[in-house]
Amino acid sequence: MSAPKYPAYKDSGADWLGEVPSHWIVSPFKWQIERNDGGVWGVDPDGIDDTIVLRSTEQTVDGRWRMDDPAPRKLSPLEKESSLLEEGDLIVTKSSGSSLHIGKTTLVTSKIAAMGCCYSNFMQRIRMKSTFNPKLAWYVMNNDIARLQFDLASNSTTGLANLNGTMIGEMILAVPSVAEQAAIASFLDRETAKIDTLVEEQKRLIELLKEKRQAVISQAVTKGLDPNVPMKDSGVEWLGQVPGAWKVVPLKWLCALLKDGTHLPPPRVADGVPLLSVRNVQGGVFSKLDDDSMISEENYQELCRSFVPQPNDVLLAIVGATLGKTAMVPDDIGRFHIQRSLAIFRPEGELTAAWLHLVFRSSGFQALLWESVGFSAQPGIYLGTLAAVRVPVPPIDAQAEIVRVVTLGLDRIDQLITEAETGVLLLLERRSALISAAVTGKIDVRGLVPH
Repeated sequence: MSAPKYPAYKDSGADWLGEVPSHWIVSPFKWQIERNDGGVWGVDPDGIDDTIVLRSTEQTVDGRWRMDDPAPRKLSPLEKESSLLEEGDLIVTKSSGSSLHIGKTTLVTSKIAAMGCCYSNFMQRIRMKSTFNPKLAWYVMNNDIARLQFDLASNSTTGLANLNGTMIGEMILAVPSVAEQAAIASFLDRETAKIDTLVEEQKRLIELLKEKRQAVISQAVTKGLDPNVPMKDSGVEWLGQVPGAWKVVPLKWLCALLKDGTHLPPPRVADGVPLLSVRNVQGGVFSKLDDDSMISEENYQELCRSFVPQPNDVLLAIVGATLGKTAMVPDDIGRFHIQRSLAIFRPEGELTAAWLHLVFRSSGFQALLWESVGFSAQPGIYLGTLAAVRVPVPPIDAQAEIVRVVTLGLDRIDQLITEAETGVLLLLERRSALISAAVTGKIDVRGLVPH
């Protein structure tokens, strides 16, 4: 939307603010702060008069509350009194392993305040003076205007970037009159709500497209392309009925190779042969990365005594939270070997690699994997269990035709997903730019807010 400008501007003296309306004040944030306090953590709860202590995990990156599993803690009366939150307080993350989270800020609502919450010692509580609108401060804190300043100010000591109250207070911002602040906050509430609604609609569309994508794959690998073909019971729960001409065969009868990678990675070297893992499977594509681990030629040859990865081998993640990620080895990847997080399958005879890759991506097979995980510190499936899994095997020519048709359909769905994801990014950029323009006075929104 277009908006008028203020009649006169002045240089703010800060590159990230640029010119601001001539009657606005440019000042450190601390001049607008009444309280700037660190939090508490207390001791383990005992179920008697415990207090919810909010943490960074209760905050989203864009400064919203996510109260999935807040932590009860036992606080002393003094700790509770000093850190009890009030409506309008701003809670800032001071320490995180990710720069995306440093400085993320949530606004204490009446609902949060009614819960009698306190906040943890990795957070900072900012309570504004009457000279600065808390909601407007929330918009500023979750915008690049503040975040970039925090990123520059934060220091790293133990691998974590850290803020403190002093750094937060030194942030430079532009301060309009209290009446203008209220108008700007009201304008941003209205306009960002419209954008947020569009973003949620796009995200929902993306989820529906992904569900459609999965349904297309699952339908193809269990029912084929012809809805009128005679069916038979597969004898396998996750498959149900399959076309009568299809076979259902254990994987171990269909693969010339079925092995996992090395369990004990050899010593790394600066320059050698890549030792790849599940992190190299991204978006269903297997590729080398700039920071891949390298092993020596000697270690590579030793691993190749067991097997040599080849183009069109099918890879499947068998350990950890990425269980089920799958990809085919491309023709141009060159020499490499794999770590234990991946298993490698080499179809032969009546099973093609492209068909097996499609089967691995189906929702039924993925569900079977997670139902079959062994009991250990992290999810994992045994090769023996995988080898015994029975999979659908259409005639060779039918496999090729199904893969061709499904690939065309998935390409169309992927294009729509990409367009929707691009739309989300553009909307978020628009939202950020609108906030920046409003809180720095690049646009005059006073006449755009109902009185």
